[in-house]
Amino acid sequence: MTIWASIVLGIVEGLTEFLPVSSTGHLTIAAKILGLRIDDPAITGYTAVIQVGAIAAVVLYFWGDIRRIVVAWVRGLVHREHRGEVDYRMGWYVLVGSLPIGVVGFVARDLISGPLRSLWWVAGALIVWSFVMVAAERLSRKTRSLDDLTLRDAVVMGAVQCLALIPGVSRSGATISAGLFRGLDRVAATRIAFLLGIPALVGAGLYELKDAVSGGVGAAALIVGTVVSFVVAYASVAWLLRFVTKHSIEVFALYRVAVGVVLVLLLATATISAH
Repeated sequence: MTIWASIVLGIVEGLTEFLPVSSTGHLTIAAKILGLRIDDPAITGYTAVIQVGAIAAVVLYFWGDIRRIVVAWVRGLVHREHRGEVDYRMGWYVLVGSLPIGVVGFVARDLISGPLRSLWWVAGALIVWSFVMVAAERLSRKTRSLDDLTLRDAVVMGAVQCLALIPGVSRSGATISAGLFRGLDRVAATRIAFLLGIPALVGAGLYELKDAVSGGVGAAALIVGTVVSFVVAYASVAWLLRFVTKHSIEVFALYRVAVGVVLVLLLATATISAH
């Protein structure tokens, strides 16, 4: 992989990882445009590794929250009287909510890196999940804040996060939608979606690192892609949190449908191949 290609993919990853538009779907499309084999394990591994840059950005952005949650969780493990604290419970919610995607991702790893890398899957998922996002916006009460989060909310959002293993669904789109359906407001749903993504994406990046390195992608391309995704993702996270305070996520659904329809037309006319 050239440094130019790694920069492009890093930008795409950083822009789309936390927006509800599907980073994997966009990375698959971008890799195809760049002439890369999208079903190559090395390319799949590369896209998982550069996600670590985006995760580093969200960790930095939420460092104060993360530190507070970790301290409260450890303190609660040692001292029973602290187990009623919101941050102690939040630590458990993030851990428990992250388990489903870890298990499903490992069990279905061959399916995820193989057949699901078809651009037909990407196009279909982009379009179909857009309707779910619209329904979540229009049907949700949006009356509950982050302090109202329960273990059941975390489990439901964690389970729905597994659908993001299908390229085109979007991890943040899945978890935010699930949070909205649970009655959380947009800011609460978005913040917990970000927190749930940290263990999931770090685990995926570490697991896929060997394929990216052994597949000949090159250390320089990995480093450049990861650094670029970090810088762009930090700006993306800050922008999205401001955006959802006053705006619906339906605008992202419209964008997803447009991209999905264009992709279907390109595939149907054999302008591009699915793999």
